[in-house]
Amino acid sequence: MPRDNPLNVVLCWHMHQPQYRDNLKGSCSEPWTYLRAIKDYSDMAAHLEQVPNSRAVINFSPLLLQQIDDYNRQFNAYFVDNKPPQEPILAALVEPVVNIDPQHRYQLVKECLSHHNYNSGQHFEQYVALTNIGQHILDNPGHLDYVSDEFFTDLLVWFHLTWLGETVRRDDPRAQTLIKKARRYTMFERIQLVRIISEQVSQIVPRYQALASAKSIELSMTPYGHPIAPLILDLHSATEATPELPMPREKQYPGGEQRLQWHIDHGKKIFAEHFAEPPCGCWPAEGAISQGTLVVLNNSGFSWAASGGAVLHNSLNYDRDIHRIKSDTETYCAYHLPDQELCCFFRDDQLSDLIGFTYSSWHGDDAVANFIQRLEDIAGRCADQQDPVVSIIMDGENAWEHYHQNGFFFLRELYRRLASHPDLCLTTFSDCLQNQRRQLNYLRSGSWVHGNLTTWIGSADKNRAWDMLIQAKHCFDRVIQSGRLTDSEQSVAEQQLAICEGSDWFWWPGGDNPPETIAAFDKLYRMHLSGLYQRLKTPCPDYLQWPFTHTAPTELTDQAALGGVMRKAQ
Repeated sequence: MPRDNPLNVVLCWHMHQPQYRDNLKGSCSEPWTYLRAIKDYSDMAAHLEQVPNSRAVINFSPLLLQQIDDYNRQFNAYFVDNKPPQEPILAALVEPVVNIDPQHRYQLVKECLSHHNYNSGQHFEQYVALTNIGQHILDNPGHLDYVSDEFFTDLLVWFHLTWLGETVRRDDPRAQTLIKKARRYTMFERIQLVRIISEQVSQIVPRYQALASAKSIELSMTPYGHPIAPLILDLHSATEATPELPMPREKQYPGGEQRLQWHIDHGKKIFAEHFAEPPCGCWPAEGAISQGTLVVLNNSGFSWAASGGAVLHNSLNYDRDIHRIKSDTETYCAYHLPDQELCCFFRDDQLSDLIGFTYSSWHGDDAVANFIQRLEDIAGRCADQQDPVVSIIMDGENAWEHYHQNGFFFLRELYRRLASHPDLCLTTFSDCLQNQRRQLNYLRSGSWVHGNLTTWIGSADKNRAWDMLIQAKHCFDRVIQSGRLTDSEQSVAEQQLAICEGSDWFWWPGGDNPPETIAAFDKLYRMHLSGLYQRLKTPCPDYLQWPFTHTAPTELTDQAALGGVMRKAQ
């Protein structure tokens, strides 16, 4: 018999990508946005479409929605006006003849291998052979002369085939035909692959809008550029959870509350343009919140927000004994601050991290069975609690390539089991707003990562990134106050500043992140800051010409490796 008081289960998937495009030059340095669109965003929609009674919260950053729009414009320009895409790997895919320049060819192989989807690609013998040849080229650039054009076109086709979502490869006969052919792809077949990619990207927003209309999902948003809200409001909020944390030289981010409000207001505008109505809820970037953040979100009209379970436990003055945290039921209810209507939900960190970091190495059925058993245990512990809710909140992108077939079997079975379980109610945050909630008298600043903010501040490199941003903001304020920009110029500068305020530029510096990734984001961040100074019609500081992170820029290594090839070509 079903329980009278079932456990409410909310699955919330967050979709976000930082801005990879140089808006001044129109070039794009990383292909992650369209690759995630054709794989993760497409697959997630398909699972929700194909499992009856499935429910979820899908959270978009508005900056991601704009990037999807930009790719749609590129595809339209290609198919209507025969204008090649600005994305380098896509442009190479539709080149009638592969560029003979050795540096271009070397970079093409490097881009494919540095972004390849290993867990999907390893199942295709032809792709494995191509990547082995590609690695040999990277190790021995002088051998480029011995590689045929056919290698490059086949590598480009297979690179994109392995990035297609599992549901796309299963359901689209054109993709199946390309996979079956395996090699020697014609220009017509490459264009056909671009057509598949274009269709998947263009249907992302309409598919999720249709799911929302059918009440299968609730759509929510993150403030526009994905800023870490507590730090924008007060840099020293980071010391609430880690009192001895080293801080940037600059004491505060100037005008932080106005900037956070800009991200919220502009984000709502972009969101409504795509989904016809503003969102009810907000997943702040990285689940980072503070007392001040919740005040701003409440005053901005949001009905709910969410964060990490460790933030709640820190706020309730729980001890650090993980066993006590695991056995507690305080996480499984909604909260509000005094005198606030905003309802705050807190992520079950253990369950969310099992999906994000552990279950990928399990058989899909075993992982789902374990997950359901854990939820049933929680339901038992919450049997006497009114309106219990468990929140599973995680990145909707990065985990799935570590799963077999992009998590196809795990996700399909997870939705199926949850949708039909008699004691578990798959629901959304908005559907839980009328549930009983508890008052939270104090909120200690933190995020989903360990309940603190040290992922974005506190190390020498992260603090330097903040100092650079704050100096740029001071320049922005002086120029705006001078009145020398037109309204349209000011609007463009405000948007560029918002890109610079994104969380990703502070995530990657410091710590144990891969040196090549650190170098890439170092370069991207300096590019965006330089773009801001240019929009302010102000000279860029000299330090933006040089890396600020403690890792060697990989482009120097590439130039050295290619030296002999270039000399030979000359």
